[in-house]
Amino acid sequence: MSEQAINTSAILTTAPQTYARRVMRDTLSQVGARIGFAWVGSVALLAVFAPFIANSHPYLMLVDGQWMSPLLTHLDWLDVTLLAGFVMVCVSVRLRKRFGPGRLLLIVLGVCALTSLLGQEFVQPPKAIIFDQYRVGLADGKIESAIFAPIPYSPTDRSRDQPAPLAPPDSVHWFGTDEDGADVLSRMIHACRIALGIGLVATGIALGLGILYGGVMGFFGGWMDIVMMRLLEIFESIPQLFLLLTVVAFFGRNIYLIMVVIGLTSWPGYARYLRAEFLKLRHLDYVQAAQACGLPLWSVLFRHMLPNGVAPLLVAASFGIASAILAEATLSFLGLGLIDEPSWGGMLNQAVGPSGSFALWLATYPGLAIFFTVFAYNLIGEALRDAIDPHLEHKP
Repeated sequence: MSEQAINTSAILTTAPQTYARRVMRDTLSQVGARIGFAWVGSVALLAVFAPFIANSHPYLMLVDGQWMSPLLTHLDWLDVTLLAGFVMVCVSVRLRKRFGPGRLLLIVLGVCALTSLLGQEFVQPPKAIIFDQYRVGLADGKIESAIFAPIPYSPTDRSRDQPAPLAPPDSVHWFGTDEDGADVLSRMIHACRIALGIGLVATGIALGLGILYGGVMGFFGGWMDIVMMRLLEIFESIPQLFLLLTVVAFFGRNIYLIMVVIGLTSWPGYARYLRAEFLKLRHLDYVQAAQACGLPLWSVLFRHMLPNGVAPLLVAASFGIASAILAEATLSFLGLGLIDEPSWGGMLNQAVGPSGSFALWLATYPGLAIFFTVFAYNLIGEALRDAIDPHLEHKP
């Protein structure tokens, strides 16, 4: 067979590579991006399976000859929603060739939303929780046998039967305890949910608003662009931290409200990025052809222009998630975070006790978790920026 025939055969058998695949390939080719994705993936797994990794409720226990599962009984709607979302993500990986990425994302979000609504209605864990009953029951023989999680402490288990406030790390509490006697490692694992959730939800809100607002500005231009830009500058002048402090002071410590406030104060940056892209794209031939065919405005904006202008938003979103995590950690460090919920920033606040004593383990482990998480998102953002930059030469 001639060399020309071999080259032609190789070209025909090579699968076409889309822009998204090329960007993902170039991103993952960088060591920093792989490290960042590995850390974020580890945090996500800890967030999903936190009740099965650190929990005072046994997997199984034997009482009067009958086996029961207190852990499954005490799962709440959020636990069920996260598990359902994890299953849907695994299924979507297998179905990625049948459905497009946008459709798969909508399916996953829809299933999670439906599971959340049904979970809040039908999943009703016991309200009165006594963690000490299992340790006391095993000690006096009322519980014949029990199988516990690798870390047999819940984040709100103060171990009243075995009080150990501000105990340094040992063989029982690997990361020590806080000022209330709760296990620090358990609280750090469960705090992954707040760190991951506040970054994704707040950035999702900001991205949605930024895409809508910036798309309209960049597509129409003219006087509408001037007026909308002045309104955008007004929103940019609102200080995020002071607004968060005001909202918490008036409306209480609500994690969902904090997510909304961070999202509502972060969207102007995304709107600016998309406006600049749309100002460039609106004069291209395919956009003019789409308008000439009589396609509706939403189709021109979000089905034809957005896929070609979304690349800079992905880079900004990775840095935005890191900023949202830092904002929540700052709020918790100032003592205005959630009550009785584990948070890395809240644990940093407890490092200095009421008497002025300093707990090194309470400052080290949560501080490192915040640093590595923010650093991981920055690594991903840097790799995405290098992969998307048209001025850089990408290797095949």
